[in-house]
Amino acid sequence: VQLQASGGGLVQSGGSLRLSCAASGSIFSGNGVGWYRQAPGKQRELVARITSVGTTTYTASVKGRFTIARDSAKNTVYLQMNSLKPEDTAAYYCNLVPIPLNYWGRGTLVTVSA
Repeated sequence: VQLQASGGGLVQSGGSLRLSCAASGSIFSGNGVGWYRQAPGKQRELVARITSVGTTTYTASVKGRFTIARDSAKNTVYLQMNSLKPEDTAAYYCNLVPIPLNYWGRGTLVTVSA
């Protein structure tokens, strides 16, 4: 299994980034998928999730700013992040929901400067 997240980078407060996560094989097929993040010194948290039929939910801190989407044909999920804030700085990972795989991949680092 491979989960390859990409698209992170350094952005100013108020800016936008679009993250992508490609999975090997069809691990996403029929499963809910989520974007998680882990800031330095903090626990990993689930910030957005999308079911196999496209229903989305978001944690309160990103609601209205982040949008999760999936392309089942490409085994890829996306996270459009707008109006970024310094507190969004973290390593971002994708994985299954509600029970993530033990394998997390390398994630992609998002740094938002004030």
